[in-house]
Amino acid sequence: MLDEKGNLFIIEAILAITILLMAVFVVNTVISIPSPDYSYETHDLKSAQDIMEILSGKINFTDQTFLGEISAILKENKNSKKSIREVSDICKNKFDSFKLTNYKFCENNKLKGKVLASKGNYDNADKVTVATRTYRDYSYTLYVW
Repeated sequence: MLDEKGNLFIIEAILAITILLMAVFVVNTVISIPSPDYSYETHDLKSAQDIMEILSGKINFTDQTFLGEISAILKENKNSKKSIREVSDICKNKFDSFKLTNYKFCENNKLKGKVLASKGNYDNADKVTVATRTYRDYSYTLYVW
C-alpha cells in the first residue's frame, strides 16, 4: 500500500517538530538564566541625591522651591540667628516628613558650613551619600547615611 497523497509524511513531520519543540522547552526550563541585578542592596528614597532633587524641585504652582524658600528667609533677614533658627525648624520638619533617620544638612557659602538640621551620629556613619545644590548665593549640602 503506497501513500500516494503524502499523509504519512506530513504526520511524521508534525510528530518530529512536536518532539523537537518539547526538547527545546525542556532545555529552556532546565537552564535558568538569572535576571540581571544592578544592585545587591535595596535603596529606597533615602539617598542624598534623591532628597536634594525633591528639595530643589517646585513646591507648588508659584515656581517656588524649598531651597529657594529657605534662601529667601535667610537673605531677607540678613542671615540673623533668628532666621537660622526658623530655617532649621523648617528643615527639620521637612526631613522628618521624608522619614530620614540619619542626615546632616549644611549651608556652606554664606553661613560657612553651619549645620541647619541634623539627626543621628555622623562620626559613626557608614556609607554616606552626599549631594550639594546651589541656590543663588547659598550652597547646601545634604549627607544621608
